[in-house]
Amino acid sequence: MIEDYADGISAIDTGFFRPRFDASHLIVEGGRAAFVDVGTNHSVPRLLDALQRKNLGVDAVDWVILTHVHLDHAGGAGALMRELPNARAVLHPRGVRHMVDPSQLIAGATAVYGVEEIERSYGTLVPVPAERIVTANDGHVVELAGRELVCIDTPGHARHHFSVWDARSRAFFPGDTFGLSYREFDTERGAFILPTTTPVQFEPDALKTSIERMLSYHPQQMFLTHYSRVTDVPRLARDLYAQIDAMVEIALAHGADENRHVHIMDDLANLYVSRAQAHGCTQTPAQVRELLAMDIELNAQGLEVWLDKRKS
Repeated sequence: MIEDYADGISAIDTGFFRPRFDASHLIVEGGRAAFVDVGTNHSVPRLLDALQRKNLGVDAVDWVILTHVHLDHAGGAGALMRELPNARAVLHPRGVRHMVDPSQLIAGATAVYGVEEIERSYGTLVPVPAERIVTANDGHVVELAGRELVCIDTPGHARHHFSVWDARSRAFFPGDTFGLSYREFDTERGAFILPTTTPVQFEPDALKTSIERMLSYHPQQMFLTHYSRVTDVPRLARDLYAQIDAMVEIALAHGADENRHVHIMDDLANLYVSRAQAHGCTQTPAQVRELLAMDIELNAQGLEVWLDKRKS
């Protein structure tokens, strides 16, 4: 599935997990192209097909921009780069080593998901050659046929995370820093959004600061990896702030519980169900829990890692 927007931007469904769950964004300017986030190894044929549908050769891609190196965003980068002879990968300084040698990245993900799930969902990661990587420090400008894409440091979800500002479209490509918004939950009130606190580097104050920094650019839209375009940005930001605080309160309330993981998951599910109902979503509570099951599990894990770090 490819969805086209203005200013040469397209969202490509990477096929990860379920339809319209994980997006790679293709930006085309003057016959040159850049991908922002790429999904997994299994996503590569879809991205190459998108180029063909746009009448672009593989040699037209100049950049593979990775907001961070979590596998649903960057797992397919090495395999994709093999198919793109002119492309260079753009990475946060903290993420470079994980793409050159993905062994630690694989080990960390395996600890969360298990060996079988890693192989099924992500496949075998292919390293990205160091000489094909550009390190993007805060404020780094990626030039795409004269169009400037600015990488700004946005920690909070992960310390190796940047977001990409495109003045042409007045949009950010924020990876996971601006949360998750699945199209199933859209109502007449607009998009429904929630933060993502997946392990292992959730930092609530840093996340809120990163959101504030993006708002200072006065963006008109956000192109989320999960899933694609949302507008009404100030309202969504307020929703994120409120939920970050609520999620932290949930974690702190259960910090000493013997079964804290179960309790945190239950309270997160209740939080999301109540907010979805208030937003006018038509799903039943059970359906909300099912659609957000992966996020509830991972958000609980991330909150627990944050709790443990506070104690150390």
